[in-house]
Amino acid sequence: MTGGEVAGILVAVFWAILVSFLAVVLVRLAQTLRATTRLVADVTEQAVPLLADASATVRSAQTQLDRVDAIATDVQEVTSNASALSTTVASTFGGPLVKVAAFGYGVRRALSRSKDDRPAEPSRRTVVGRTVPGARRRNRKG
Repeated sequence: MTGGEVAGILVAVFWAILVSFLAVVLVRLAQTLRATTRLVADVTEQAVPLLADASATVRSAQTQLDRVDAIATDVQEVTSNASALSTTVASTFGGPLVKVAAFGYGVRRALSRSKDDRPAEPSRRTVVGRTVPGARRRNRKG
């Protein structure tokens, strides 16, 4: 064999090894692509129902929020009406009730004075734990 023939055989063996290596790499790559395709298909199968459930949940939450908003609006209206009603009742009955109470107090006081026929005793005030006599208090005022 000549040197050229040996070199030709070595080149042929090199190319055979290279082609075999590339064939193994291509087979592995094809397996990886098939596995990736299966994985993407499985994820898609599971994601679509999950997205549908999430969409239904969001719609349900929106419905509930609309209901809560309606309830809050109704409560605000009831509160406003109750406030207006209490103001009306206070203005309608407040003045006459105060007058009736004052009249009752005056009648009681007049009846108690007519029974005793003596002037009422001056009241004593308590200031920070001490009782201040009425005469002293009158001097301070005047």
